[in-house]
Amino acid sequence: MKIAVLGAGAWGTTLADMLAKNDVNTTLWAREPEVVANIREKRENATFLPGVPLSEKLNIESDPETAFAGADYFLVVIPSQFIRPALEGFRDILPMNPVIVCASKGIELNSLAPMSRVVAEALEGKRPRYASLSGPSFAAEVSADMPTSVSLGCEDHELGRELQEAFSTPFFRVYFTPDYRGVELGGAVKNVIAIAAGMADGLNFGHDARAALITRGLAELSRLGEAMGGQERTFMGLSGMGDLVLTCTGDLSRNRQVGLKLGQGQKLDNIISEMKAVAEGVKTTKSLYDLSKKLNVELPITDQVYKILYEDKDPAQATRDLMNRDLKDE
Repeated sequence: MKIAVLGAGAWGTTLADMLAKNDVNTTLWAREPEVVANIREKRENATFLPGVPLSEKLNIESDPETAFAGADYFLVVIPSQFIRPALEGFRDILPMNPVIVCASKGIELNSLAPMSRVVAEALEGKRPRYASLSGPSFAAEVSADMPTSVSLGCEDHELGRELQEAFSTPFFRVYFTPDYRGVELGGAVKNVIAIAAGMADGLNFGHDARAALITRGLAELSRLGEAMGGQERTFMGLSGMGDLVLTCTGDLSRNRQVGLKLGQGQKLDNIISEMKAVAEGVKTTKSLYDLSKKLNVELPITDQVYKILYEDKDPAQATRDLMNRDLKDE
């Protein structure tokens, strides 16, 4: 078995290293020449995963033809807004019916499409077989072999079980579900709620407010997810509630850190300019806001996060507006 990992950010590097350490023939494709050179010379991705020694078994390539040659599975860990152009560029060198496992989280801005549709359209004619990998997992903890559990969604049961086996290690437990839509949507929506939770902490609103945001955020996730074809039980699992709790409470969450700094009075442009890695929730907020209007699904927390990020609304005022909405049944 050979797995090609597309994207050498912190999460892509972590997953590639994890697979290599588990004796899977793994090649990581990196766009950045300095990342390739650093991994080859020092066995470290100093740009995106500094201080983590990488397995000698991990192959690294900048040439996609070399990286993809003979691969059975293609694990995509490219930021969600760049997946379409990347895969369109790779279309001619990918085999027919490629197995695409997407570990990126987001909704495409212009099309408002989840990653499964982006992959299908980008590789039109290749008939890709799709799976989504998502759940409560920080790169720093997975790379340190801390116990982690995630969900893998794949409509093809046989392929899903095959992938579940391939991606599981003694420290990384993979649960299978055929509901790939629910898995990918949970991973996208939770990033927006994490920004809101970070803002509440930045405003020193306390544990009560954070718990309420997580709980009502799960309600938003479920409403939108079901409207897009996901199953309610998926949103109660690792890729829904599990990932939501992690990103809303863990200091390693980039999206929570964005919210925290916004709550402390910093401006979004300054926050983003200081970040090396992408906080997917910033762009996903706009996608979800537009999607909620298109589908007529009520997402009050997302609405307020959108107004803070894109209309410069004061976070404290956004909180007051949320608290003073019409009273409703739970």
